[in-house]
Amino acid sequence: MGPGQQRALADLGPRFLLPYTPDRCDMDAVFARHAPRILEIGFGMGDATASIAQAQPDADFIGIEVHTPGVGALLKRIGELDLRNLRLIQHDAVEVLEHMIAPDSLAGVHIFFPDPWHKKRHHKRRLIQPAFVHRLASRIAPGGYLHCATDWQPYAEQMLEVLSAEPSLRNTADGYAPRPDYRPLTKFESRGLRLGHGVWDLVFSRPR
Repeated sequence: MGPGQQRALADLGPRFLLPYTPDRCDMDAVFARHAPRILEIGFGMGDATASIAQAQPDADFIGIEVHTPGVGALLKRIGELDLRNLRLIQHDAVEVLEHMIAPDSLAGVHIFFPDPWHKKRHHKRRLIQPAFVHRLASRIAPGGYLHCATDWQPYAEQMLEVLSAEPSLRNTADGYAPRPDYRPLTKFESRGLRLGHGVWDLVFSRPR
């Protein structure tokens, strides 16, 4: 980590970094308001997360990431942009979802470019698996959505298969979806698109 990230962890972590707890988190108390809540799992260095939160001040965002440099980088962006509608949790997403997030409480979930675990023997480590998606869907409120994106076609195909098989979710597109305007292009993605590489977005909703 650079010194800016370290300073952000020290200065902004106490306010914007939520400690993991095995109990439900009162998000209305955390954000001091009642607003639509969007969860992002695996925000990396957080550039897209900060951009989306800045563009949607009327929604609250919760970002989960286990890697400390990414947490420090996003805390730094929170300070630079004076974002009041974003909180971070540095912990395993499965446990956070299980214990801290209440059922039917999320307006949306973002999972952008999760680790594809390319080797076949590692596919079981991929985040998008039936049991996880079922638990995730239970945390989305009726009318809410789940948005996944990947630049690895075999993973996109698995995502489409797993999400389509979850009975509580409905595909908003015929297969893959156009990239929603709110998801910014990353530098890595823009470079890949120029080289002819594909990116696949999947947007599923939980019917009312």
